[in-house]
Amino acid sequence: MLPTVPLPRRPLHPSDPVRQWYENELGWATVPGSPLRLAAGLRFDVLDVPAEAGVRALRHLGPASPVALRTRRSAPREDPAARREKWPARHGTRMWLLVAAGSAEELPGLLDWLEWGALALDLTAIGAGGSIEAPLPPGVPEGPLTTDGAGTDGLGGSGPQGAAVWLRPPEPGCEVEPSLPTLSAVGGGGGAPDLVRLVDTVATQCHRVRLRYACAQPPAYS
Repeated sequence: MLPTVPLPRRPLHPSDPVRQWYENELGWATVPGSPLRLAAGLRFDVLDVPAEAGVRALRHLGPASPVALRTRRSAPREDPAARREKWPARHGTRMWLLVAAGSAEELPGLLDWLEWGALALDLTAIGAGGSIEAPLPPGVPEGPLTTDGAGTDGLGGSGPQGAAVWLRPPEPGCEVEPSLPTLSAVGGGGGAPDLVRLVDTVATQCHRVRLRYACAQPPAYS
């Protein structure tokens, strides 16, 4: 994989601390507009899975591998720390697993190779041209952020944030790429997490979650 050149830092914008944190502290690309979104396919791709399935795959990630959670916007607003404590029981919570850039293109073939390709799995990959909602950085209170700071608690920002939070946040000052699961890690080389093991575990758990919810549905009578 070719080395990634970090994006140039933009001038600091004190009224937009969330965008500032991602662009200037992490060097990640953001998408113009509101709410703030992170561009996929440049420094990372994203596996979007049910949280119930994703939790079983965390053992295949390194301690520095970023992981985020996203709840439905219809859910009552609450403190992000409380949300992280409750997330395993939340039906509808999604987990975002950051993986190496280019992994989204490899996913269909990888699922076929693992003999999961013929089944409908609640597993998607977001790669080049896609984006995800920017999770709130650690220490930033949840609230309706706007580009001019009007009507907020004084933080300003890039539109309504808060449906997504970091379970394992990225570390400012550290390159994210070495911590991301990749196909090149097959066989344990290089120290990066193994994408094949991660995808196989996630697919297995997605299938189990699907079967469990299917069995819980009342029978249909004609």
